[in-house]
Amino acid sequence: MANIALESVSKVYPDGTRAVHDLDLEIEDGELAVFVGPSGCGKTSALRMIAGLEEITDGTIKVGDRVVNDLPPKDRDIAMIFQNYALYPHMSSFDNMAFALKMRGHDRSEIKRRVDDAARVLGLVDVLKKKPRTLSGGQRQRVAMGRAIVREPQAFLMDEPLSNLDAKLRVQMRAEIARIQRDLSVTTIYVTHDQSEAMTLGDRVAVMRKGELQQLASPQELYREPANLFVAEFIGSPAMNLVEATIEGGLARFGEYSLPVDGRAGLGSYEGRKVALGIRPEDFEDAALSDAPAGSRLPVTVDLREDMGSEIFLHFSVSAPHVATEEVRDAVETEEALAALENPAGTPFVGRVGRESRAREGDRIEVAVDTRMLHFFDLETSASISK
Repeated sequence: MANIALESVSKVYPDGTRAVHDLDLEIEDGELAVFVGPSGCGKTSALRMIAGLEEITDGTIKVGDRVVNDLPPKDRDIAMIFQNYALYPHMSSFDNMAFALKMRGHDRSEIKRRVDDAARVLGLVDVLKKKPRTLSGGQRQRVAMGRAIVREPQAFLMDEPLSNLDAKLRVQMRAEIARIQRDLSVTTIYVTHDQSEAMTLGDRVAVMRKGELQQLASPQELYREPANLFVAEFIGSPAMNLVEATIEGGLARFGEYSLPVDGRAGLGSYEGRKVALGIRPEDFEDAALSDAPAGSRLPVTVDLREDMGSEIFLHFSVSAPHVATEEVRDAVETEEALAALENPAGTPFVGRVGRESRAREGDRIEVAVDTRMLHFFDLETSASISK
């Protein structure tokens, strides 16, 4: 087992494309860390540099106490699992898992012990004699994982290993990977563009944008204390509601609305200035179900009600400009969300309220806001404004 440290690591391709810029982070021994971000953010390039599949332009990578910059992949004692299982179709599951050990000259008894141990961990004992074409997608992925596990490496690197599976199986396999990693306690770096996957899997999550690390923190810290607008917009489903607001006399004013800012010291220097105001969907409630004070209630018209069974999503608009900075645009993942940034009629909001809500489409209601949970960001630097 080993920790993995990246010190000022950069990658610039021959055409001048800077994929990774000055990346500093340390993955602790036995930790499951997730690299997440939109396409082209540098997460896979970073992973491939750790594996030795990409040359490093600048910086240092350490696995344990060893600097591995100039070591070939086979000497780094790291196992990589790709989205493409790349199983040998003519071999049984046992032989696929055992192949690397045979190439390294291990004796038969040691190979059988390692493969049998991995098969028990992965729930593959009954399919060891079967060939890949007879296995389900989830079983094939587990065989690919088994092939890595039997090597007993210092670390696992996983590059979107579940992207070829259907949604239900992905959820299953996420839980399996988390369990297996916990049981084996092997340092693991997992790359994904799916923030839900990142949040449910990682001990810590590294959020990347344009080759730069935006924040490295636990899932809860990322969600509750995003470092900047990019992280705030990218992490969370539904996404954080963001709108431009002006700080005046202890209030955040946006459009026809105002909310108390609870005397936050960090906002003292923003009096009379515009900031980005963020409200998580779950920090709304149908005011008919709340005893919130009048100052934290907003009159809105329900555009759409989505009944999720355990909760209700209420969609409504506020007549104030959406935050449309470059950081927010980079975090938006759909054309519909991008179009919302250009909507001159106002900013669409989503509130996640209790299932007891009787609000219907077209109703004029009040929603209550938990003002203790408001987020504020500097519009020029995009940085979070401290509480």
